[in-house]
Amino acid sequence: MKDLKAEIPVGEEPSKPETSGSVEPLIRPLPLPMALESSEMLPDQKPRDNWGSSIEFLMSCIALSVGLGNVWRFPFTALENGGGAFLIPYLIVLFLVGKPIYYMEMLLGQFSSRGIVQVFDFAPMMRGVGYAQLLALGVLATYYASVMALTLRYFFDSFASELPWSYCREEWGPGCVNATGEGAVAGSVDLPANFTISSSTQLYLERIVQRKTDSLEDGIGYPSGSLALMLALSWLTVTLVIIRGVKSSGKAAYVLALFPYVVMFILLVRALTLPGAYEGVMYFLTPQWHKLLEPMVWYNAVTQVFFSLAVCFGVIIMYSSYNRFGHNVYRDANIVTTLDTFTSLLSGVIIFGILGNLAHESNTKDIASVVKAGPGLAFISYPDAISKLTVFPQFFSLLFFAMLFMLGVGSNVGMVSCIMTVIKDQFVNLKIWIIVVGLSTIGFLVGLIYITPGGEHIITLLDYHGVTFVSLVSAIFELIAVGWIYGTKRLCQDAEYMLNIKTSVYYRICWSIVTPLVMIIILVYTLVTMKPLTYNDREFPLGFRIFGWALTSCILGQLVYWALYANCKQPKGSLKSRISNSLKPHSDWGPLDSKKLMDYQMFLRNREELEATGAPRRSLCYKVYDRIFG
Repeated sequence: MKDLKAEIPVGEEPSKPETSGSVEPLIRPLPLPMALESSEMLPDQKPRDNWGSSIEFLMSCIALSVGLGNVWRFPFTALENGGGAFLIPYLIVLFLVGKPIYYMEMLLGQFSSRGIVQVFDFAPMMRGVGYAQLLALGVLATYYASVMALTLRYFFDSFASELPWSYCREEWGPGCVNATGEGAVAGSVDLPANFTISSSTQLYLERIVQRKTDSLEDGIGYPSGSLALMLALSWLTVTLVIIRGVKSSGKAAYVLALFPYVVMFILLVRALTLPGAYEGVMYFLTPQWHKLLEPMVWYNAVTQVFFSLAVCFGVIIMYSSYNRFGHNVYRDANIVTTLDTFTSLLSGVIIFGILGNLAHESNTKDIASVVKAGPGLAFISYPDAISKLTVFPQFFSLLFFAMLFMLGVGSNVGMVSCIMTVIKDQFVNLKIWIIVVGLSTIGFLVGLIYITPGGEHIITLLDYHGVTFVSLVSAIFELIAVGWIYGTKRLCQDAEYMLNIKTSVYYRICWSIVTPLVMIIILVYTLVTMKPLTYNDREFPLGFRIFGWALTSCILGQLVYWALYANCKQPKGSLKSRISNSLKPHSDWGPLDSKKLMDYQMFLRNREELEATGAPRRSLCYKVYDRIFG
């Protein structure tokens, strides 16, 4: 006889209507017609892959969220925005934006077992949000791989008997200063007053590795042969990790999530034992309280949390969709968001410990003057600091760039897997390895643009127009779709059915009011303070700016196109009725398993009947209250 308990999600009792006291449960009504219709369609679908274990899912989320942004972006974002005082807005934003969105996306993905696009079956008119996030993710994945290629180049360069960026070449002229502090030093020769002094690490990156051009007037140039090889190795690594879907990426997640922490703790011990490390750490943690009054500090806190946790890109939804129904995502969301913050602080202590030693060796107390922030930070300031280590600099360089590469792989695996899932959900009979190889090939060919002399310009252009701005807009529409169209009340009912837990007032208020409001304020601030995009204080040529805004329009245009498409697919009727119907969930919205779907729909019907026994209230305030708190 079939074990009926197998049909019950872990941690969940068989669904039943709410009762109070000793009142017997209501007799369940017959299944709804839409449940019968859905159960006939769902058995034809192939079963969805699942993580090998709940630990694999957790490790994959850690590998995704803990990335390059934690190691090199957070410390200097904090430094430029108040030092230790930046932690206050950062933690506030984490609790008001980061944690609520992270938990919300985990709920949606696990509850529906759908990818970034199909998850919007709860409001078909908003499906364009999924497509917009998908396109932004594609842009991000391609140039993210080019950063991985740079880390590989530096990793292999670290095997040299002398770190190649630690000394100057004759062709660089007298304006070069050795990173080791030996040899050429500014002022050691007679130079014009306006002569530029550059470190060997900066010149090595710009002239040997990137062959960088100052402007795009003469085009972007041709790809670097060595970086093309590194780019191919980067995409090959991503391909091998996800070649079998979550079955292979889940196993690799242990290494991708844990190895960076092993390296970070080794670097932590080394950094804190260096002369001057204490001054560097205190410089990082010393609050500048007046910074809390500046709007830009809060803006930077939101963007740091937003991109550090990788929320509103669809990857969290995709990872959660491979969970078993009933898995405790509430616990996992708290673990990942807390660990992400801890990692950011840990990396800050490590980096500023090293920079404190760098200032000590340079006989200066101004730590900010010994480092250069910006896109080249990981490949200028950190190599410069490593080359000044007197004991085994090659060893620490290998560790550092191996860590950066692993962080990049963990994040890029999630991005490519998300795109793969959308294609697989649409073409269920297509082999996963064919999709992965196809995506990696396209990613490699597009990535060749970023390793040209003008590649840094293109990355800056696409990052703003194809990722940052469009992701902010699509995130707002996602929050509105979930919190108000689908309804916070309905989402909380789904969480109760799946996890057998009540949703706190904190999450209800954040999902419906606070988080969308914060994101809208950030968008308005962005639009008000918007200026022409520049690189090295030079505006982009008109043709590139037109291309950038055309890309933005193409991605955000998905919101309009799919809204019109959903409206046109509705039966004939008034415009109001078609819009109303296109905002309602599909008949098969809910758990992927047909039996759970029928049980879920009866669960909702019982709830509706219980609520119908109360006195009807039609005031607007009551409807808003009911939409949030139910």
